Amino acid sequence: MNMDKNTYKRFADAHAPRSPIGKNCINAFCIGGLICAIGQGLNDIYRLALGFSEDDAGLLASVTLVFASALLTALGVFDEIAKVAGAGTLVPITGFANAVVSPAIDSKSEGFILGVGAKIFTVAGPVLLYGILSGVIYGIIYYVGLMI
Repeated sequence: MNMDKNTYKRFADAHAPRSPIGKNCINAFCIGGLICAIGQGLNDIYRLALGFSEDDAGLLASVTLVFASALLTALGVFDEIAKVAGAGTLVPITGFANAVVSPAIDSKSEGFILGVGAKIFTVAGPVLLYGILSGVIYGIIYYVGLMI
């Protein structure tokens, strides 16, 4: 069966399963919102029940969410949630923790140095690099601006 590219594209598009975009958007919104609500709840617990300052409570809530998502990734639960929630799990801080832990788990069989150590930041590394670099550049511009 010989087909040109356009014929094959039409054939593939006709037989591909349709994605339920509306349902996916609602799932992402609801589960992402739930993650954010859990973060706010943790913030309130740390601040109101345990007496931490607002800054410390926010930091502890973020660290708790990162730890929980890293643990759920290691247990294989995070990926199951992400199948339903899509971007709802990736946009909050939990997605960043998943991006760091997943390559480490995948490369564990190669050893801790050449596997985990070398590949842990393959996804998150560019985010860290350019985030820090842009912060430094902004700081230099700000500092020079104050001198003028």
